[in-house]
Amino acid sequence: MIDIHCHILPGVDDGAQTLTEAAAMAKQAEKEGIHTIIATPHHMNRKYINRKSEIVAKVMEVNVHLEREGINVTVLPGQEVRIYGELLQDYENGEISTLGGDSPYVLVEFPSGYVPKYAEQLLFDMQMKGLVPVVVHPERNQELIQDPDKLYNLVKNGAAAQITAASLTGYFGKKIQKFTEQLIEANLAHFIASDAHNTNKRPFKMLETLDRLEKEFGIDYVYYFQENAELAVSGQNIMKEPPQQIKKKKFLGLF
Repeated sequence: MIDIHCHILPGVDDGAQTLTEAAAMAKQAEKEGIHTIIATPHHMNRKYINRKSEIVAKVMEVNVHLEREGINVTVLPGQEVRIYGELLQDYENGEISTLGGDSPYVLVEFPSGYVPKYAEQLLFDMQMKGLVPVVVHPERNQELIQDPDKLYNLVKNGAAAQITAASLTGYFGKKIQKFTEQLIEANLAHFIASDAHNTNKRPFKMLETLDRLEKEFGIDYVYYFQENAELAVSGQNIMKEPPQQIKKKKFLGLF
């Protein structure tokens, strides 16, 4: 299994702080059947800046350490990019890392409370440059919860979306869990990833999530999400079903 969103690089953001912690995360991942992890440190989120060249160097350091420790997990470069106006300019300047370093897929994060007004245009512009924007954890964005048509329009226009494993298993609350299920049902989710930050408070939860996914939606969905991760990292087109709009439920017949 490939995990396309993980904060395993030590000392660069709010994920692992040391090589020892990074190794512990990799060991936990290996137990869950994860053989490849995309290291996706925060970039341009007002607190952390992690440029591509720095990430690549750190990834090499971590891989050497994991091999020395006998942990059979490979770490590849990536980035969780907080959306900002100069994103494409910085991509052309070599500061933005795609998933795995060579694919066209870029993890794009919105602020937790809203979707910037320029998001639709920027995601379109990214595609015009041959990139595939992947909106991360849309199920935890307050504006998308209130107005899922905004995500529907982005996906309909070519973007992809990645939900967090722990969201589906209820660790972020029932409301987010329900919305995550709705995203899956409406073909508005193309990847499941851990977004792991450590081994205790924000662990991988991938096995538990895939077990729930199989029980709720069937084994085909497990294969779908796993295969899309493999396709993305190898730079191929991912599988997509036509997106559907999420119908807002009537509340006591008042609306």
